[in-house]
Amino acid sequence: MSSSRQSRAGSPAVETEGLRREFRRRRAAPVIAVDGVTLSIARGEAVGFLGPNGAGKSTTIKMLTGILVPTAGRVEVCGLEPVRRRRELARRIGVVFGQRSQLWWDLPLVESFELLRVVHRIPPVVFAQRLERHVELLDMAGFLRVPVRQLSLGQRMRGEVTAALLHDPELVVLDEPTIGLDLASKERLRGFLAGVNAERAVTLLLTTHDLPDVERLCRRLVVIDHGRVLVDGDLDALRRRFGGARQLVVELMEPSAALDGLPGVLGVTVEADGLRQRLAFSPSQTTAATLIAEVASRVAVRDLTVAEPSIEDLVRTLYAS
Repeated sequence: MSSSRQSRAGSPAVETEGLRREFRRRRAAPVIAVDGVTLSIARGEAVGFLGPNGAGKSTTIKMLTGILVPTAGRVEVCGLEPVRRRRELARRIGVVFGQRSQLWWDLPLVESFELLRVVHRIPPVVFAQRLERHVELLDMAGFLRVPVRQLSLGQRMRGEVTAALLHDPELVVLDEPTIGLDLASKERLRGFLAGVNAERAVTLLLTTHDLPDVERLCRRLVVIDHGRVLVDGDLDALRRRFGGARQLVVELMEPSAALDGLPGVLGVTVEADGLRQRLAFSPSQTTAATLIAEVASRVAVRDLTVAEPSIEDLVRTLYAS
């Protein structure tokens, strides 16, 4: 950990208070894109920052990274005021935009990395060690010397993430990092980012419409709409509060009629000619352990699985609330 990171270890990675951004239009009322956002993200957190299109996510991120000046309110990122100290902040954060590139299109990928080494003034020995680690973990050895324009989307995104992390940032902002990737590429990238967050305590702020990204990487969810924070909380707690019914999936030794009448069960779906049954239950009315005991007292069970409400259902409920 760098000395600057150690010196500010107690301060939040991101802190805003009453953050507001208006866009003024000629002969028309101003458009309020961000309206009083107050947010604190601790160092080492991984936070999903979600909202429908036009909710204010991108505008908020542009203020966090110093691209836009707030109309009102206060913002600090890594202990710095983003606009006033934008150059210094650039050395302490990394940004990945799924639909934009920070790589040089006609150069081999490794030469883009070398140019970024110069830009960030990374000592050659340190750079070589970091690059070797990224190449190994992201399996990039086979295309390091291929021009960026010839890379597949999955290969390019691995390069983009590497470019954002080579200077050892304290905070990485990820805007749709897995957009357009196949399932294998998505999982490789998610696994790598989860490791970066866990092993190096790099703070992650993730915006995406690909909700499995959030499920894999984040413990906390911030939902914004019409420029205001709707919900900010622990993902598991939000699931319990807004996610609706849990589901007990029961695999039976022998076919059975529907297991109706169990306390707390909201509905039963019978599959595989009665060998599999899905019991939707309310966590406020019963527990998984109690329900499993009730099922086992009635029928011979081969296997049991408890399924949590999907994050898609959770977010849909939050948008509608």
